[in-house]
Amino acid sequence: MKNVIAFILVMNLSVSVYAQNISGVVKDRNLKAPIASVTIYNYSKNNHVHTDVNGKFTLGEIDAGDSIVVSMIGYERLSLIYTSESDLDIFLKEVPVQLDQIVITPDLSTLNQIRDVDLQINPVNSSQEMLIKVPGLFIAQHAGGGKAEQIFLRGFDIDHGTDVQITTDGMPVNMVSHAHGQGYADLHYLIPETVEAIDFGKGPYYTQKGNFATAGYVDFNTKEKVDGSSVKLEVGDFSTLRMVSILDLLEGNDHSNAYVATEYLITDGPFDASQNFNRLNLFGKFNTRINNDRLGVQLSTFNSKWDASGQIPLRAIESGIIGRFGAIDDTEGGETSRSNFLVDFTKTISEKEFIETKAFVSRYDFELYSNFTFFLEDPVNGDQIRQKEKRTIYGIQADHHYVTRIGSGDLTLTNGVGFRYDDINGNELSHTRNRRETLDTLSLSDTDETNGFLFSSAEWEIGDWLINAGLRLDHFRFESIDFLRADYERSSATQSMFSPKLNVVYKASQGLQFYAKSGQGFHSNDARVVLSSTNGNTLPAAVGFDLGTIYRPFDRLIIDVAYWQLYLQQEFVYVGDAGIVEPSGRTQRTGVDVGVNYQLTERLFAFVNVNYADPEAMDEPEGADYIPLAPTLTSLGGLTYRSHRFNASINYRYIGDRAANEDNSVIAEGYFVTNASVNYNSERWTFGVSVENLFDVDWREAQFDTESQLQGEAAPVFEIHFTPGVPLFVKAGMSFRF
Repeated sequence: MKNVIAFILVMNLSVSVYAQNISGVVKDRNLKAPIASVTIYNYSKNNHVHTDVNGKFTLGEIDAGDSIVVSMIGYERLSLIYTSESDLDIFLKEVPVQLDQIVITPDLSTLNQIRDVDLQINPVNSSQEMLIKVPGLFIAQHAGGGKAEQIFLRGFDIDHGTDVQITTDGMPVNMVSHAHGQGYADLHYLIPETVEAIDFGKGPYYTQKGNFATAGYVDFNTKEKVDGSSVKLEVGDFSTLRMVSILDLLEGNDHSNAYVATEYLITDGPFDASQNFNRLNLFGKFNTRINNDRLGVQLSTFNSKWDASGQIPLRAIESGIIGRFGAIDDTEGGETSRSNFLVDFTKTISEKEFIETKAFVSRYDFELYSNFTFFLEDPVNGDQIRQKEKRTIYGIQADHHYVTRIGSGDLTLTNGVGFRYDDINGNELSHTRNRRETLDTLSLSDTDETNGFLFSSAEWEIGDWLINAGLRLDHFRFESIDFLRADYERSSATQSMFSPKLNVVYKASQGLQFYAKSGQGFHSNDARVVLSSTNGNTLPAAVGFDLGTIYRPFDRLIIDVAYWQLYLQQEFVYVGDAGIVEPSGRTQRTGVDVGVNYQLTERLFAFVNVNYADPEAMDEPEGADYIPLAPTLTSLGGLTYRSHRFNASINYRYIGDRAANEDNSVIAEGYFVTNASVNYNSERWTFGVSVENLFDVDWREAQFDTESQLQGEAAPVFEIHFTPGVPLFVKAGMSFRF
């Protein structure tokens, strides 16, 4: 850690030596809007830069006659010879996505470019599908469609977000000290048609990413500008109806952009008892450029209601008590809503320096009814529980970016500071009956949680090498009032965490990159756990490393391979369903990720990702050291054909059998599910058909080894309880652009 701190201080205090450089801006030829993250590569000097949020760049060490390539996913690759010392204004033409638009440079986020290709070739129409665009990330829904998805990544059963940080435009999705468990990440307020790009990274290696970013992080970036207005209508099996509209409010304005998007979804689902699911989303975004500065404002709100059939025991199906899509308690379900206000201001100080500030406030309501054990605790009324809360989240973050030179290399310094404050009221767990009667209140509290942070990162690119070092400090304050105590008492605790990072990237050739990433991160525990804990280890560390390569043998084939390890000092798991704490000791995970992306022809794309993990509970004896539900082998792949008028795709997702308990005596069955879609595009119209579970296989979406007791049973039973995966599901849609 001392070496990392010393490196950062040297980088921040060094006197820079400037070489000859040029500045410029890159814009979309049609929209006239600046384009961020464009690569400007000087092949003659073997160095590159990326455009900032204003589309601006400064390229150093350039001489007349140098060969320059400008590249961005979805735009025509531009090659030019620099002929003078004047600045460059570059306009890129939008063209169909091609794999050769990806430029392999010494960069920490090269793999994100591949995901951008996939997102544009295979657009999605649900927030759940957005998550699985991240290689190796799998999800499961097990409560009627309105509850946040269960997430799996790198040998983790992340539950609803404990070990992956999820944000939208930098605003946190994860909920700390949530009524249904720590890190609860409900992404359903995001309208997928508004997403422009996905920024992601695996492991705890990224200085700007704090709480929950252990297995990785995902940030969804919404569009700055839409290309015209549109409406979409989709209808499908199980009385499914989805309507989406996007209205461009400032079409043709060169300096300001604004649009409003809406989404309405209803479905009964495949279950015997109707889900009665409905969700309404509204999203509005405005941004404008004032001289060299940028101001963005966005508002969003969503509300969702549903009924659920819950997880069902295997024995109830095998004995004929219920069918595969039946329920033991069909009065489960819930209601949730969230409203967000986000302001993003970028102040340009000079060609080499800018400050980006984000501030947000979010209002959130949650109420969930579940029944996991049926009649185990209460043989008369059943074991239904209600989890409920209301919260307001406030946050702000300011990042200062500065680019200078050390020797012949570009040095980018990023320093940031910010805080997040959660004001949580009525955090409740109660025993209920039929969602109408409260039988007993098991826990009820108000909680305040504050996370202040600051970080410093230095990224030095010299020749074919990139060295990135960073240090992050997070400070937490937890406060809670337990309303079930006889007397009034406000409990409080504080703790801090230092997280050093060090990453090195080497570009061996134009088509070959090696990288080594390392760092420490953490996930915080529920405030109620912190305040009841006696061991003081409230912010257990996660330490890991990645060794990997990205190889392009020719323009249309990209292969990426990574070997990784991740160690967790302690996995404290708050079980929101029961209101208890389960410390599970130290864990270690080792794995390999492999990805292949191949453009067979101008119009035919293929991809496959295979992810293997070996999770281990380090404090348990051999044979009893399995981590329940942790995935060991997953894969995702498919084929896509795309032309100007017609596109079609077929893809699969696979997860292997895995241990459902600590000694592997109970198995959670894997599955292999295939989806397909076909679309036809005209000048203004698009018509399409999509099929989920094309071969109508029986599969289990979410699975748990649970002790339960059915009404009339003499004794409880431990066995697999699961939510059945969707059967063959056909959906047709059309959209109109204007």
